[in-house]
Amino acid sequence: MDKKEKALLAVNALKEKYPDSICSLNAENPLQLIIATRLSAQCTDARVNLVTPALFEKYKTVEDFANADLSDVENLIHSCGFFRAKAKDIIGMCQKMIAEFGGEVPDTIEKLTSLPGVGRKTANLIMGDVYGQPAVVADTHLIRISNLLGLASSKDPFKVEMQLREILPPEESNDFCHRCVLHGRETCISGRPKCESCVMNGFCSHYSEK
Repeated sequence: MDKKEKALLAVNALKEKYPDSICSLNAENPLQLIIATRLSAQCTDARVNLVTPALFEKYKTVEDFANADLSDVENLIHSCGFFRAKAKDIIGMCQKMIAEFGGEVPDTIEKLTSLPGVGRKTANLIMGDVYGQPAVVADTHLIRISNLLGLASSKDPFKVEMQLREILPPEESNDFCHRCVLHGRETCISGRPKCESCVMNGFCSHYSEK
């Protein structure tokens, strides 16, 4: 089978296993989501979800964050790691949203990646979850699983994103990424995948080569 056929099998297998494809980060609006995603770099989503309630209770609007005291934000997000850089980026991205985008979270990859601390992974997440556009969120789970399946052939996030955009059904791509995160935590665990119980072992390149 070709890669498009295999991609469709993967989409359907994970859709059946994880009917609810939801983002692992808790957020009530686009601003909270982009901030939570910045915090998730080099940090677990579970840890971010423990930190954000107090942060979002104190800072509710883009103006609140733009005018926030840097050291206060640092203290609130300290346990997420790299807190100094993340706090600076959060304040900076909110200041730029006010200055250039009317205080709104931008709606294109190009505009999103112009914000401090926002790379393509975050931008794709926003495009998919907020604006309903085809998106490929190339996080560690997606990169690992797509390589094992034989859908991608690179560890570089941008290359994996481009390779998957070519073969995933556009309307399924964002949900597929969310489901890969769930599958990567539960079954296709880094370094110790549970291949025997995987719903995709019938067409997985890694499994067939074992």
